[in-house]
Amino acid sequence: MGNATEWYDYGVYAATATYLTHAFFPGALGTIGTLLGFAISFVLRPVGGMWWGPLGDRIGRKAVLAVTILLMATVTGLIGVIPSHDSIGIAAPILLIVLRVIQGFSTGGEYGGAATYLAESVDDKRRGFLGSFLEFGTLSGFIGGSAIVLLMQVMLDEDQMQAWGWRVPFLIAIPLGLVGWYLRSKLDESPVFTEVAEHEHPKGGLIKLITEYRRELLTLGGLVIALNVVNYTLLAYMPTYLHGTIGVSDTQTTAMVLIGQLVMALVLPLCGGLSDRIGRRPMWLISLIGLGVLSIPMYWLMGKGIGWAITGFIVLGLLYVPQLSTISATFPAIFPTHVRYAGFALSYNVSTALFGGTAPLISQWVIDRTHWDLFPAYFMVGSCVLGLVAWVFLRETVGASLRGTDVPASGEIPVVQKEKTA
Repeated sequence: MGNATEWYDYGVYAATATYLTHAFFPGALGTIGTLLGFAISFVLRPVGGMWWGPLGDRIGRKAVLAVTILLMATVTGLIGVIPSHDSIGIAAPILLIVLRVIQGFSTGGEYGGAATYLAESVDDKRRGFLGSFLEFGTLSGFIGGSAIVLLMQVMLDEDQMQAWGWRVPFLIAIPLGLVGWYLRSKLDESPVFTEVAEHEHPKGGLIKLITEYRRELLTLGGLVIALNVVNYTLLAYMPTYLHGTIGVSDTQTTAMVLIGQLVMALVLPLCGGLSDRIGRRPMWLISLIGLGVLSIPMYWLMGKGIGWAITGFIVLGLLYVPQLSTISATFPAIFPTHVRYAGFALSYNVSTALFGGTAPLISQWVIDRTHWDLFPAYFMVGSCVLGLVAWVFLRETVGASLRGTDVPASGEIPVVQKEKTA
């Protein structure tokens, strides 16, 4: 639910990009201004990760997750009440940027914490299948945001959407956040964290993380480059891309992305379960090679019309699912318990800020200046190449326990279990 709330914001922002441009960036910046507002939320994600991650390793996962979801939902809702540029001038886009920065700070602790909590709370042998439901929340948020915008577009005419209709989906984030906070407040703390907290264990912290776990940080960071360049190019930027390159209407692009995301959501648990049988590394290899080979042909196909665009989007989406479905099983298992939240949050958010959140902005900037409509596809291919380099250093952790203070690896007995056995 918390992950859905986080990604609901991104789904709504992507689906209402043209309305946000009209409301906040009517001048020379135009679409670039709106995409800058999208990218700027990622600037403080590493700072948020450095704050929330060590805090979660120190006081627990549950408390941090309760705070981040409230902060995210409140900020998303406030976007829906900002006066437009016509009313307050330059203050309007400034307020939007400020709220997006705050949202990025809270998100810096949200995703890593949710994935860590879930990975530490489920059966090790079913971590891929059960962990995939976190990403089901990701797509549910995207789908929910796109579906509500589409509903508003069907119910209202274009003038009404531009005047006030686009604001309604943002306001809905507030009750969603309250429901998520209530559910999280009823959770028990992660049993893996509780077990380690009750024993003497090495201290965590950023310095220890950076000095002793560089391989893990760089491995995760490289995988995240591939993951999030594809994610934000495919899921967040696609409505703007299709509207600008082949003139597809806002309603059609919203419907297309909605269909593709529904197909992806249905396949997620299947891929997560498959990773429990064949491992995480094969799933990532299939996805990285598949996207590297087919991104350019599918983007070319998308330029041939809305029907082909739906086909190309679904193909790329299905190739992306083996990565997406195994995040919660793969990334937390890269680090030991006492630095897991911080390691995940720091590495994930630095890579996301540098390469993921900026992907739509970079793609639009290049297209505006060169008219190279296939650039997003080449950008995705380049990110997959970097992901393959990181994949070489990824340890297989299928079935491995996350308990103890050693780096998890398949077949190894964790420290705490060794002590109990002795």
